[in-house]
Amino acid sequence: MTSGDAPDQQDAAPAPERKGQRTRRRILEAARRQFAQSGYERTTIRAIAADAEVDKASVIQYFGTKLNLFREAVEWHIPVAELTTDDLGESVGNYLRIMLGAWSNAPETPTALLRASMSSEETAELLRGRITEQAVDPLAERLGDDPDARLRAALVGAMMMGIATHRHVLRMPDLAEADLDDVLRLAVPVLRELIAPEP
Repeated sequence: MTSGDAPDQQDAAPAPERKGQRTRRRILEAARRQFAQSGYERTTIRAIAADAEVDKASVIQYFGTKLNLFREAVEWHIPVAELTTDDLGESVGNYLRIMLGAWSNAPETPTALLRASMSSEETAELLRGRITEQAVDPLAERLGDDPDARLRAALVGAMMMGIATHRHVLRMPDLAEADLDDVLRLAVPVLRELIAPEP
């Protein structure tokens, strides 16, 4: 390569994290912990700042309000479109596997969202909107003209949320200690029958 050539994009090292990015990330991590432990109403910006080892003004500078911080801290996404196949039963199995895997890898985010939704109407509305947008709407659309499409999709979402909550939030022993493949082996046929019943 001559001195005038541009470096290959693949050889370029990732840009180092800036101080502001590090601070923002620390605040988000602290917020997830605090919201998961104390819920939305009892968590204060002061407690989040102390956990993140920053001052309260920094939290406000980066996020403005506690609700804005909460929205970002509990952001999660299930790639429904990518997990959906022509077989609705298979699709539901994909959704449950990814959902349980995500909760296992980063339990603070869904735990914070669930606990907060129990004590705050604002956060409950956020959870309702997110589940409807990311799970119920796309699944109901796939069911087409079925008159029960939205109810079927909502019931599948409720069952998956119940399984995830019992396994990762309540830590019910039989479910929490079970192998993921065993959970899927027994749960997926039930969900499949609801969403794609045999004629």
